[in-house]
Amino acid sequence: MSVVGFDFGNESGIVAVARQRGIDVVLNDESKRETPALVCFGEKQRFIGTAGAASALMNPKNTISQIKRLIGKQFSDPVLQRDIKSLPFAVSEGPDGYPLIHARYLGEAKTFTPTQVLGMLFSDLKIIAEKNLNAAVVDCCIGIPVYFTDLQRRAVMDAAKIAGLNPLRLFHETTATALAYGIYKTDLPENDQLNVAFVDIGHASMQVCIAGFKKGQLKILAHSFDQSLGGRDFDEVLFHHFAAKFKEEYKIDVLQNARACLRLRTACEKLKKMLSANPVVPLNIECLMEEKDVRGIIKRDEFEQISIPILERVKGPLEKALLDAQLSIEDIHTVEVVGSGSRVPAIIKILTDFFNKEPRRTMNASECVARGCALQCAILSPTFKVREFQVNESFPFSISLSWKGSGPDAQNGAAENNQNTLVFPKGNPIPSIKALTFYRSGTFSVDVQYADVSDLQAPAKISTYTIGPFQSVKSERAKLKVKARLNLHGIVSVDSATLLEEEEIEVPVTKEQTKEAAKMETDEAPSDAAPPSTKETDVNMQDAKDTADAPGAETGVPESGDKPAQMETDAKADAKKIKVRKTNIPVTELVYGGMPPNELQKAIEKEFEMALQDRVMEETKDKKNAVEAYVYNMRSKLNDKYHEFVTESEREAFIARLQEVEDWLYEDGEDETKGVYIAKLEDLKKQGDPIEERVKEHAERGTVIDQLAYCVNSYREAAASNDAKFEHIDLADKQKVLNECVEAEAWLREKKQQQDLLPKYANPVLLSADVRRKAEAVDRFCRPIMTKPKPAPAKPAAPETPPTPPPQGSEQPQGGDANANPGPTENPADGDNEVPQASTEPMETDKPEAPQSSA
Repeated sequence: MSVVGFDFGNESGIVAVARQRGIDVVLNDESKRETPALVCFGEKQRFIGTAGAASALMNPKNTISQIKRLIGKQFSDPVLQRDIKSLPFAVSEGPDGYPLIHARYLGEAKTFTPTQVLGMLFSDLKIIAEKNLNAAVVDCCIGIPVYFTDLQRRAVMDAAKIAGLNPLRLFHETTATALAYGIYKTDLPENDQLNVAFVDIGHASMQVCIAGFKKGQLKILAHSFDQSLGGRDFDEVLFHHFAAKFKEEYKIDVLQNARACLRLRTACEKLKKMLSANPVVPLNIECLMEEKDVRGIIKRDEFEQISIPILERVKGPLEKALLDAQLSIEDIHTVEVVGSGSRVPAIIKILTDFFNKEPRRTMNASECVARGCALQCAILSPTFKVREFQVNESFPFSISLSWKGSGPDAQNGAAENNQNTLVFPKGNPIPSIKALTFYRSGTFSVDVQYADVSDLQAPAKISTYTIGPFQSVKSERAKLKVKARLNLHGIVSVDSATLLEEEEIEVPVTKEQTKEAAKMETDEAPSDAAPPSTKETDVNMQDAKDTADAPGAETGVPESGDKPAQMETDAKADAKKIKVRKTNIPVTELVYGGMPPNELQKAIEKEFEMALQDRVMEETKDKKNAVEAYVYNMRSKLNDKYHEFVTESEREAFIARLQEVEDWLYEDGEDETKGVYIAKLEDLKKQGDPIEERVKEHAERGTVIDQLAYCVNSYREAAASNDAKFEHIDLADKQKVLNECVEAEAWLREKKQQQDLLPKYANPVLLSADVRRKAEAVDRFCRPIMTKPKPAPAKPAAPETPPTPPPQGSEQPQGGDANANPGPTENPADGDNEVPQASTEPMETDKPEAPQSSA
């Protein structure tokens, strides 16, 4: 399986892959580590990533960028409305209240959802990873900002599915940074906690994370963020500064020209980077607008002065993170700064003053998130064995469930009868499961919502789950256990609902059985208790049950009074045993603003069609380039390398044909199909291939003739030799070899004489392929004869040794002599006795050296 980490930023994306030696950041087609997060829609195809960046200036209104700011947000969102004003492409409100992106594609006006465009970016990053790994990429880990809402997380999952990816986890960017920082540390304390503050200032947002490290683990203590404080805000300050300046000096309004806006923003971004290292930086743009060249200059002090409103907001997330972690500044051991927008000197000064220590840059500011995601994917993957390191993630928001009460007022729609409970408080571990118990007589619904939306600027309600229908055997209200899940991606859902029904079964027992049954029943766990697991613990389940007892309390029957009443029947002759029957209840999900399954399937099919169109157009371009390259190369060679191998009339006719094709390429053939270019190239090769074949034959002929001559001479010398190693070969067989060599020489001599009489531009009669086949035939005929092994000589019989009679008067002792050999004795008179003798087998003679055919 693939082990890949994706960091899709607002400005660019980075791909990291896990290998046996560690984590590598993958290079794109332009050998760059960062790929622009752009999709440019053209008349015939899309241009994504590096290809889109090349087309952005020429086609700004159809170049979609900063998609991370649009995904999962309502069109009426004030932050979205502010962002739209600086975008060169058109964005409108869709029928569902969410944004739609407008672009011209294939000559028609099209609309795309932000999720679809993000899926296109993921497809491009996936292709980059697949080219590097030479394998299909499916499983991955994707970095997301910590402030992403439930809907935004679902949108990222949908975009990944559109691209054919299967995210094993949506990983918070700051947590990924902390993992990439801590997993390589070998000096982490075992008992004392090492607190590190990670400040990530990216292109569009600022995130702060405080993590506590111990040996083999990290724990996220607090998250905080500012969704609209990033490097692009400093770019925007410079942009408006120079736009006003150019309007006053050059009488041009840059804001009225999309292409001029794009060029000025690009220049301001470069200017900001240069101001990080230089106190004064000039700005020069040629022909910005109305054929006017503009010039400007700015000092770092002036830049910091106009950026004061942005810099004042940096301290907010820092203070909130410390407050949520319940730590003081002295408790922070190290401050790590990452992100593309963190290089502004004024920000470093603010962080230094706040933490009373110099921030460190031990990590790659741009690649740390992708590396952390790849590490997390490797941890989740069975393919790699990773150092034991536990990541204890925390959820940055508070999630509650709300429902309507079951009293008579609820049926009249009384709003005050709505009840809710906090299920996943802020800082809750990820993943987690909580169970709630309801008492209902029919279908009911549960709403999942944010308990506090002050930091989110998003609707409170996330989703609604309808539980039912169900029927209870008894007339009273049924008991249902509902499980709420916070999964690895940080997405909240109602996982399942179970109907619990108790039945009494009479079992006749004796007194001893009664006592034994009572003992077993007291030891037995309650049947409706949740099974213990790593995530769904009894404690969590109980906590969830306690907070959810309000629904049960409406019936007047507390849940805790269900079991003890059964113990009194143990003294009776016929004991009543309680059996709990569990039935799964259907749960229907409605996500507000989410993409329905049928729409997701349509988006997947549409992406496949667009990718196919892109692939066809790329192949068409390759074939067109092949025709153009053939025209240029052949024309050049006809006047140089191929001059002797073509007649003057043939050369002039072919050059005229090449010129005709070149003119066609730049006129009528500028926009043709792939098949037309293939046919045109094949037509040219019908004239060019015979010429190239003559050149090739001329270059190879001398070499293959030498190889055949060497083969013939070697076998002839071996057959005529008086060497002892060839003595065993029959003279008739040697004569056959000599005859074969003479025949081959005669054939070669005849063909060579015919070839020497022909000019170079004539088709050859002596082909290198024919010479190779002749050499192979000679070798095939002669080798078995000349490498025939010598016959082995017959082995002479071994002479028999007469038995030696025992000396007279001596007797063989019964028990054996003490000095006798302890091993088994052999009877010398036995016929199987082996006498050591010299080997009569002749030494192996060297086999005849057969000449090797170079063919």
